[in-house]
Amino acid sequence: MAKYIESEKIELKSRFNDTICKDVVAFLNADGGDVIIGVDDGGRVVGVDHIDETSKKVSDMITSQIEPNPQDIISSEMIYDEGRTLLVIHVSKGIRPIYCQKKYGFSSSGCSIRIGTTSREMTPEQIRVRYEQNFIGSDLMLKTPAKYGSLSFKTLKVYYAEKGYHLDDASFESNLNLRTEAGAYNLLAELMSDKNMIPLILVKFSGKDKTSVSEKYDFGSQNLLFAYEQMKNRLSSENICISDTTVRPRADRHLFDFDCVNEALINALVHNDWNISQPLVSIFGDHIEIFSHGGLPKGQTKELFFRGISKPRNDMLMRIFLNMDLVEHTGHGVPTILSRYGEEAFDIGESFICVTIPFDIDVMATIKDRGNVGINVGINVGINRTEEKVIRILLETPDASAVEIADKIGVTKRTAERTLKKLQDHHKIVRSGSKKTGHWIVIK
Repeated sequence: MAKYIESEKIELKSRFNDTICKDVVAFLNADGGDVIIGVDDGGRVVGVDHIDETSKKVSDMITSQIEPNPQDIISSEMIYDEGRTLLVIHVSKGIRPIYCQKKYGFSSSGCSIRIGTTSREMTPEQIRVRYEQNFIGSDLMLKTPAKYGSLSFKTLKVYYAEKGYHLDDASFESNLNLRTEAGAYNLLAELMSDKNMIPLILVKFSGKDKTSVSEKYDFGSQNLLFAYEQMKNRLSSENICISDTTVRPRADRHLFDFDCVNEALINALVHNDWNISQPLVSIFGDHIEIFSHGGLPKGQTKELFFRGISKPRNDMLMRIFLNMDLVEHTGHGVPTILSRYGEEAFDIGESFICVTIPFDIDVMATIKDRGNVGINVGINVGINRTEEKVIRILLETPDASAVEIADKIGVTKRTAERTLKKLQDHHKIVRSGSKKTGHWIVIK
């Protein structure tokens, strides 16, 4: 009979591999257990050949690959059996309600739990209940440490200054709750920082499904307010307009209701569960999908949601967007979408909300060359070819300098500067921030 047998408390591994992290997390989320390295699935002792190297890998895994950090409740020891060295990882029951593999976050892939002799993925509902127990009564973003160490907030300070707020540098971070109780920068700080490692993806597909990607943009890795403006401009450029000049006044018809898309985008950013992952905007041949993580916040119902009664998941992030006049407390966002597209626009799951905005059928039928979708045909009204090229660049790169613009379109710096000045005078673009650190905003 084999000396070692896998059970609810014992996991056998013939050698160190990537699945061990999943097993350790599973024991943390259950009642604890031991991972024995150097014994195969049949219970046969094979030993660990490079024990020092393996011990280091185990130590690195415990301290850097699991969140929250569990090193105080995990230990390891070497034992000898049949003349061979084994490495045993002793895992206690977690002192926090939930643990995950950092690279996957608080998702089903990242959160495992020991059931019988296997480590299984937790369901989204299990994950939600556990981490809400972990952070009950608090803003989760404020408790979660930032993953990117060195943070600065020049862009955020410019936004506040432009809105007339006078925040003292000494109290700026505390006023906006940018640090955890332990004094480290938190997830909110990371989202509001000038530079970070958080992506924010807009992807465009060439058809009505995800078979073929035609374009992909990452507006992340920067201050979320600025990222929102860039993504909003990108979506605006997608909103093709056709005009009927046979009637007075001229009748304009757009590919989609931009106000509804903008409301869905803001809701996705403000109410997203950033502890799980980032929102995603997908543009298809006949609709737009705006996907956010977390489902409805605890205590929220579909009935209240559709009535426009908001229950913010991220209170401080909501406050920042309120300060910038980007959201309101009136709760009109969801009702606005409902009035135009109905409840069928919303797909609400346990761990996600997806808003689908269909394209106007008549506008789609009018577009002869589908390859032109993506550039607002109304953009060239009243401007010359050079000005149109400049606007296209600013939609993609709002912080582009006159030198960069000149280089991209093949004109002199002076010509680029004159073009920018003319576009400003005709209220086609506006400058936000200083000459050095600011950016351009294309006016719809």
